[in-house]
Amino acid sequence: MVGNHLLQHRELSATAIGVGAYIQSLPDGAPVGIRALTERFQEGEKRISAALRELERHGYLERRRERLDTGRVVTRTYSYNKPLTGGDEPPPPPDREPVPEPEPEEAPEPEPEPEPAPPRPELHPGAADLLAGLRRHDPRLLLAERDVQRLAPKVSAWLERGADPEAIGLTLTGNLPETMRSPASVLAYRLEALLPPRLPAAPAARPVRRPDPFQTCDGCERAFRSPHPGRCRDCPPPPGVRAAA
Repeated sequence: MVGNHLLQHRELSATAIGVGAYIQSLPDGAPVGIRALTERFQEGEKRISAALRELERHGYLERRRERLDTGRVVTRTYSYNKPLTGGDEPPPPPDREPVPEPEPEEAPEPEPEPEPAPPRPELHPGAADLLAGLRRHDPRLLLAERDVQRLAPKVSAWLERGADPEAIGLTLTGNLPETMRSPASVLAYRLEALLPPRLPAAPAARPVRRPDPFQTCDGCERAFRSPHPGRCRDCPPPPGVRAAA
């Protein structure tokens, strides 16, 4: 039963009186934590928390940290119809069954930062200029800037495969249809469908065999080619040296 001493308390705020009266009107075991009270009243957490501190300070409320048999520590709230004074001890069985307040929910883990976008591939320096210059061959090939940026990687692939810029221009401008609703789409199709293969690797250069240098024959002083000085084939070897077989 709610006592007049609570309803007419001069030092309690209106919020504290209302919260205290509401708690005392509840059955034993009802949740009286901050979250449950903010769901019941329009006041926010700060005002409800301040009201509970007022009731606790004036002896109408007691909150204890207790350890359960499972080892979990919870906060139990005890409500007293008769406020406790400074020298009073809480009665062994309190007027209200202890209600464990729910532990605050853990803050959700922050979402991982999105991975940075992969760097754009480097384009051949002449790709965009080639596309922008197509209108010189056919005025209908006047492309928007965004179309040039979209098609430039495709042209760059041609150039990287060794295609001549003039040959690319002829491929893109030759035999165009009389009516083109989307010139950029026509160019995109040709760049994809007619992409040439990569050039094969150049064959390794064969080593060049250089001729032997000229030597002067020690016998007849005639010039002949040989890696070493000595006599030509027509002159006999010097005494004591066997002729080569």
